[in-house]
Amino acid sequence: MSELEFTEARPPEPQSAQSKFTVETAKILAEVAHNRQKDKLKRPYREHVIAVGDALADFDDDIRIAGYLHDIAEDTPMTRQALLDMGVSERAADIIERVTKRLHENPDDYQAGIRYIAEDHDATLVKIADNAHNSLPERVKALAEKWPEKPPVTRYDEARPVLYAAVPVEETRKILARVNPWLLEELDDRLDEADHTDYENLAYDDAPEA
Repeated sequence: MSELEFTEARPPEPQSAQSKFTVETAKILAEVAHNRQKDKLKRPYREHVIAVGDALADFDDDIRIAGYLHDIAEDTPMTRQALLDMGVSERAADIIERVTKRLHENPDDYQAGIRYIAEDHDATLVKIADNAHNSLPERVKALAEKWPEKPPVTRYDEARPVLYAAVPVEETRKILARVNPWLLEELDDRLDEADHTDYENLAYDDAPEA
């Protein structure tokens, strides 16, 4: 990862030692930071970052905070130090850095970035939530209509097997159930393809005698 701490920006005043940066604070910061931004379909970008954070509700605070702030280093002047001064934990800041494409060794190599993210459990969970929201059926349809030759969602499809393989399947299920239940069927299909057990000829040992 680059040593660059996001981008240069004037950090806010540090919080007191007793002050805690909460999940709700992260949600508000995400809404404010992305307030004027639009996505590829010209929709309010804050809706995306909020959906990603909401999708991680079954996980701990650091992961949820990183979910809400997963694009803050990509799309705003916010620095790592500014986040730390506000009370964001080192762990949450590390997750945010890992999922920030422009901080990767080769930002233009999307699949290399996905593999790098998949080396870290927490960052993978955030990226699964990000991928799932970007892959909602109505969004996929709209993107395909806008870019019929090669819609941007193609790379999301290719990323999912790498991400899913990096964390326990039940954790992936929890995220998909919250943000994109349509992907649960795809997940089950992938699991079936990976299961080579011959169930028709499966034999069970006789139960031990009492």
